[in-house]
Amino acid sequence: MQIGKDNIHLTYCTNIHPGEDWHEVFANLKQYIPVLKSRLSPDNSFGIGLRLANIAAKELLEGDNLTQFQSWLTKQDLYVFTLNGFPYGGFHHQVVKDGVYAPDWSKPERLTYTLNLTKILAALLPQGVEGGISTLPLSYKPWWKGDRTAENHIFNSSCLYLVSLTAELVTIRQQTGKLIHLDIEPEPDGLIENSLEVIDFFTKWLLPIGGAHLAQLLNISTELAEAQLLEHIRICYDTCHFAVEYENPATVFARFQDSGIKIGKIQLSAAIQTALPLDRSVLLERLRPFAESTYLHQVIERNFDGSLHHYPDLVTALPHLEQSKAKEWRTHFHVPIFIHDYQVLQSTQDDIVGVLQLLQANPVCQHLEIETYTWDVLPQEMKIDLLASIQREYEWVLEKGLAIQP
Repeated sequence: MQIGKDNIHLTYCTNIHPGEDWHEVFANLKQYIPVLKSRLSPDNSFGIGLRLANIAAKELLEGDNLTQFQSWLTKQDLYVFTLNGFPYGGFHHQVVKDGVYAPDWSKPERLTYTLNLTKILAALLPQGVEGGISTLPLSYKPWWKGDRTAENHIFNSSCLYLVSLTAELVTIRQQTGKLIHLDIEPEPDGLIENSLEVIDFFTKWLLPIGGAHLAQLLNISTELAEAQLLEHIRICYDTCHFAVEYENPATVFARFQDSGIKIGKIQLSAAIQTALPLDRSVLLERLRPFAESTYLHQVIERNFDGSLHHYPDLVTALPHLEQSKAKEWRTHFHVPIFIHDYQVLQSTQDDIVGVLQLLQANPVCQHLEIETYTWDVLPQEMKIDLLASIQREYEWVLEKGLAIQP
C-alpha cells in the first residue's frame, strides 16, 4: 500500500507463513492477504512482500502459474513490489540456523535462484513502481573467519555473480522500463554485517572488480558500469540487524549517502535489548524461552568502554550471562514491533521510530517491509492470533509514520 506522497510502499513479508512450494505459498496468500486488504486498504491497492523459496520460484515459472497469479492479483487489487530472496530453502518447522546462508553468493545456485526471482518480479511489477529483491549478506562469516584466502575468494566470486545479475537487471530496464534492484541485507555474523563492512565491500570489491567486469560484459565505460552497479545493487536496511550492531540509523544513512550507496528496502523489525543488572537470575529466566532451535539468534554485548563482543547464538550466550561484565545485550530475535517492554526485557523499537522520522525529512527509500517472522517460535505468552498480530503491526507503523502520509 502506498503511504506517502514520495511513492513509499508498505507491506509485510510473507516469510512469516510456513510453506515452501508454490501451492502452499498461494494458499497462504489467499487466506491472509484479501482479509488484510479489506481491513487496512479497502479502497486502494495493497502491496505484497512476497517470499519464494527456490522450489516455489521454479514452480511459479512453470505452465500458466504466473499468468494465473497475475490474474488473481488484478482481481483482488493487489500488487507485488518486493521479494525476499534471502532463504533459499526451508524456513519453518525445521532447523534453519546457519543453513539459511546456503547456497551463498559464491555458488551458481544462488545466482540461478535470484535470476528466477528477477523474472517473476519483472512480470509482476506495476509500471512506475521500483522493484526490489532482498538477499543474504554474501555468506556467513564464521564459515570463513580466520581464512583470509577463503574470504577473498567469496568476495571475488560474489562480485562476478552479482555482475551477471546486474547485467540482466540492466537489460530488463532497457526492454521494459522497470527498475529492479538487488538489496543486500547485512546482519550479525553475515560476511557483511554493518555499515563499515558494506562500504568496504562496495569500495574494495564491487565497484573496482565488478565495475571492470560489467564494463567488459556490456561494452560500456567503467564509470557507467559503476553507476549501473550502484543503481541495481543496494542495501536492505533491517532495523533489527543494525540495532543489534549498535549502529545509529542517522549515522548509517549518512555514511551510505556519502559513499553513493542506496538503500533499496527498509525492513521494519525489532530486536531484544536489555541492560545487564547486578542480579542476572530473573533476566536469565526471561531470556531462556527465546533460545529456541529453529533460527540463529546472535547476541552482541556492549561493554562499558564501548567495545563489542559477539556470541553466535543465544543458546551459546546464556551460559556466560551471569559472569558477563558487559553493560548491555542485544539479541537478533525479531519480536513484535508494537511492543517495547517485555517485563525485564525491552526491544529496539526506538530505532524503527528513528528510521520513520528520518524518512519524513529524507525519503531515501521507497520500500518498507514489516518482517516479524518469528510468531511460531515466540514464548507462549506472547503468541496471539496471527492475522490480528499482522494488522496490529501495520497500524503501529501507520501511526508512527503519520507524518509521511500525504
